[in-house]
Amino acid sequence: MKKKLTTSILIFAFLLVSCEKKDIDNIDVPIADKINAFIWKGMNTYYLWQKEVPNLADNRFRNFDELFSFFKRFSSPETVFESLRFQPEVVDRFSIIVNDYIALENSFQGISLNSGMEFGLVRYANSNSQIFGYVRYVIPNSDAANKGILRGMIFNAVNGTQLTDSNFGNLLFGENSVYAIGFANYNNGNPTSNGISISLTKTELQENPLAISKVFSEGTKKIGYLLYNQFSSSFDGELNTAFADFKTNTINELIVDLRYNGGGSVQTATYLGSMITGQFNGQLYSKEVWNDKVLKALPASRFVNNFTNQIRNLDRNGDVILNQNINSLELTKVYFIVSSSTASASELVINSLSAYIDVQLVGVKTVGKQVGSITLYDSDNLLRNGPNLNTNHTYAMQPIVLEISNKDNENHPEGFRPGTSLPGILLQENFGNLGVLGERSDPLLDRTLTFITTGAKGKLEVKNQILHEEIFNSKLATPTSNNMYVEVKN
Repeated sequence: MKKKLTTSILIFAFLLVSCEKKDIDNIDVPIADKINAFIWKGMNTYYLWQKEVPNLADNRFRNFDELFSFFKRFSSPETVFESLRFQPEVVDRFSIIVNDYIALENSFQGISLNSGMEFGLVRYANSNSQIFGYVRYVIPNSDAANKGILRGMIFNAVNGTQLTDSNFGNLLFGENSVYAIGFANYNNGNPTSNGISISLTKTELQENPLAISKVFSEGTKKIGYLLYNQFSSSFDGELNTAFADFKTNTINELIVDLRYNGGGSVQTATYLGSMITGQFNGQLYSKEVWNDKVLKALPASRFVNNFTNQIRNLDRNGDVILNQNINSLELTKVYFIVSSSTASASELVINSLSAYIDVQLVGVKTVGKQVGSITLYDSDNLLRNGPNLNTNHTYAMQPIVLEISNKDNENHPEGFRPGTSLPGILLQENFGNLGVLGERSDPLLDRTLTFITTGAKGKLEVKNQILHEEIFNSKLATPTSNNMYVEVKN
């Protein structure tokens, strides 16, 4: 079972940061400098590439005056943070800082300010700047659901303005809580307005990541299907229940649809792998590499995650909030539907299981995120409930702190490509014909079911489709976009 970073690493962190933190608290400096000092100390302690960043060296600053002088070069905590990343967007593609850790914590549990319309954004077939959106799915009981928005609908305007690669952020993800979506006809990848406009309102929603769980009976095959959209520990019990239903129905094949799953909890990813299998209990699921400071401070056993037969979740105070036996299927083969939005913890499950059982992929190349993070707060031990939490701000960090691999020391930072990295079928979603999720009308699900029942892969249809460049999706606008994290408890 996933070992949380508990007492040992907290003592280690406390020794490294607590004295400096208390000293800084006693200095009369602007709050911005205290935030910056927290950023530097957190990165110095945990950042995976700490040794590669000269300004994070232990002996870089002799005293607080030198440290605060360094901060004067920067206009904000965000720019301080960016200056301490190692080759941003090249090596470190995923470290983030947020100015509202409440929103970050909510995002871990699927809570966001949302109209309920989840979508992807792609370029027009004949334009490098114009983009359109396609509705991936709609969250139940949301404003979008109540107003009749459906999967597959195409839109190209917001508040009457055509979407482009330079304005979509402000139009779709700005501070406006009410916005009008202008819908369009697909028109072979160059959408034209159909005159329909629907006003949507963003409210605080919690999305259940277990969107669909069902069983298909195909001849002698009983095939379980799970559309799973986030590795959220709040829903580990529901995930286990879904696998109990699969066991009751005695399925002999399983499809896990991760096409819209950007990741989440490493612990939940370990649970999912243990539910799919079960015959490897106690064996190595994945292993982590942290920076030299952390590796030297803790025993090697701290950095391994083993298959488990039990869910045991704790709150941040160490109290047990969920304790269940895992419902395992003991499968020797599993099929994953994947896309260019499949990342981090999703890729971890694929990678870890591929070292033990036959893993087949249907879709297109995944993101390629083999690194994970923890949440750091401005307290003595960098924890949310640590001593002397600075309540004058709500900044927190999710720096990359670990690289993770399977039992064979393999990971895929370039992503998994179906039919190349692992066996399977390369097939892109057809934005002009998305079908209904969980039904045979969904081309990716239909092809996967046909593959299972006949063994036929069919033609490489990705060559026969209009290929659009997907530039963004609604999940990437949340604080936990493409995130894989380890929970830290006391």
